[in-house]
Amino acid sequence: MAHSIVVGAGMVGLATAWHLQEHGVEVTVLDRTDVAAGSSWGNAGWLTPSKTIPLADPSLWTYGPKALIDPDAALHVPFRMDPKLWGFLARFAAHGTTRAWDRTMAALTPIDKLALECFDELTDGGVDSWTREGPFVVGFAAEAHARGFLREIDGVIRHGQDALLERLDSPQELAPMLSDAVTVAYRLEGQRFLEPAPFAQALADAVVARGATLRTGAEVASVGGGSSASVTLSSGERLSADSVVIATGAWMPKLARKLGVRMPVQAGRGYSFTVETAQKAEHPVYLPMQRIACTPYQGRFRIAGTMEFRGPDEPSQPRRIQAIINQARQMFRGIDLDVRQDEWVGSRPVTPDGLPLIGATRAPGVYVAGGHGMWGIVLGPATGKMLAEQIVTGKIHPAIAAFDPLR
Repeated sequence: MAHSIVVGAGMVGLATAWHLQEHGVEVTVLDRTDVAAGSSWGNAGWLTPSKTIPLADPSLWTYGPKALIDPDAALHVPFRMDPKLWGFLARFAAHGTTRAWDRTMAALTPIDKLALECFDELTDGGVDSWTREGPFVVGFAAEAHARGFLREIDGVIRHGQDALLERLDSPQELAPMLSDAVTVAYRLEGQRFLEPAPFAQALADAVVARGATLRTGAEVASVGGGSSASVTLSSGERLSADSVVIATGAWMPKLARKLGVRMPVQAGRGYSFTVETAQKAEHPVYLPMQRIACTPYQGRFRIAGTMEFRGPDEPSQPRRIQAIINQARQMFRGIDLDVRQDEWVGSRPVTPDGLPLIGATRAPGVYVAGGHGMWGIVLGPATGKMLAEQIVTGKIHPAIAAFDPLR
């Protein structure tokens, strides 16, 4: 029986392991900490193909400079001498054009269209968790504030996706925590959400129940390819397999760069916390101007936001939590934002061109799966399915053809 080692027990790595098992491959999953310990734990859990779009767009050229001097802005870059970071940002900003947005959106659309059915495949196949339909309530303080969001939705539709949008007269009926400051609102249908940490744990449990070995606290120091692919742990232990998949999110360059994967992967850190609401939260809420995404989570309301470009292992910055609070305060009611639980920071892996890295490295038998930016949860199962097919059959599915990690 063929054997594969998957490095990384987040959504992407676990989905790859599950689909390798579908092909009859024996799997070992390694993670330096624990299941969903990276960016899979505290994110908003949105399964929104209609919002799985390029991060860089033309608005970056007006919003970006303002964000650099606004301490409450969702985009945050520390002022310090870091040539690697500023080089990444220059490449990222270069993709903030209409032409680049359309090119990236065209590449994302095929996998976006497969995303939700790939979740159904997991839950129908024994993953004991759930995904739920929206609607998603999208709110603005003024009519003019909605223009950018509506332009994005038009772009998604133009590229062939469905995005069912309806104007709401009384958004508080669906989202009672919205204040009267929300004067313009829409409901977005055809999207889903989940609780990311419980879903990832259920996926890990399913992978183990089907015979995989899951080792946490196992830090991989290096990966090698050849007639027998291998990983070497920081303890010095060496493990061999027929194939190795690097699915370590923002930490991918540490293992993959020497294998020919030269595309930068920068940690775009997101923050979240949960709060109680006066009335139970039933539906996700999106505040595009504030860049805040909210989701019902285990009886509470998770509020997530920020794109902070720092190193993935740097300490959490409490000021970023406060920035989310300052942006959210006037848009909500019946929430005590000063009484929070589950404060979290996670490092999302961002590429400068907005496309994931999925496929073979220059080292025989070694593959990568990552670089999804904010979309690792929604695209994780589809990524795992397509990459497993490539590993076992050698065929590259058209939906991931644009994501060649050697580009």
